Amino acid sequence: MRPRRQGRRECARGSPYDTVAPTFERHRALPDGVAEAVRAAIRDAVGARLRPRFLDLGAGTGRIGRAFVAAGDDYVGVDLSRGMLREFTQRTDAAGPRPRLVQADGQCLPFAAASFDAVLLVQFWGGGEGWHQVLAEARRVLRSSGALVIGHPLRPPEGVDAQMKLRLASVLGELGIQPDEGKARERGERWLESTAARSRRLIAAAWDAPRSPREFLERHPTGVRFSRLPKPIADEALHRLRRWAIAEFGSLDAVSSERHALEFTIFTFLDEGAR
Repeated sequence: MRPRRQGRRECARGSPYDTVAPTFERHRALPDGVAEAVRAAIRDAVGARLRPRFLDLGAGTGRIGRAFVAAGDDYVGVDLSRGMLREFTQRTDAAGPRPRLVQADGQCLPFAAASFDAVLLVQFWGGGEGWHQVLAEARRVLRSSGALVIGHPLRPPEGVDAQMKLRLASVLGELGIQPDEGKARERGERWLESTAARSRRLIAAAWDAPRSPREFLERHPTGVRFSRLPKPIADEALHRLRRWAIAEFGSLDAVSSERHALEFTIFTFLDEGAR
């Protein structure tokens, strides 16, 4: 499949994920079997096509996409970050198929209309910018009988990660930073619900994950939003969060087992009877 030429709109720009790409999976690797379970669930959602074409927007380092590549699927991974795509290639089994990866902006995809049977957006919403144009482009390159697949993690609201995240948001608010995390996905899903013929939710994979305050403190600075903060604000936020965590949990090394999952919403835009 040849990418189409870009139109008049200028889409080339850098990505802040380039700087965090080498360490991105250090604290974010998925357990064995999770990516394969996600692939199976998405493959089933697409239906009984002989060899469906998949487009993975925000493919990143290939935590999910490598399962599609290994299975020999007709898969294209897209990401704005060249560094993330480089990690994807390096982490792919050299003895297996090579991934087809394209550096592109999700707001202006270099593909012809109606090119794919499924478009995947798995944990795509980190930046929160331009969500409407991204979804419009996803719809454009999706075939009329195809599926748009939105995926996001589920974590227990009482878990260490959730409590640390909530407290960090409060600390950043005290420092004058108002995070927008989660709102772009919610707005996007509401818009899709209003335009789709059908939607359904499914849990593609679930697993038990050990979590500690120290692990959160080590992982969070490598996230792209946090890494954009001015260093004095980031350092002060982590200092306040560390003090709170010691008081709240008794130790930064207090480990809890949390049930994590990946939930997907499958949107289709053609009524079942019309297929």
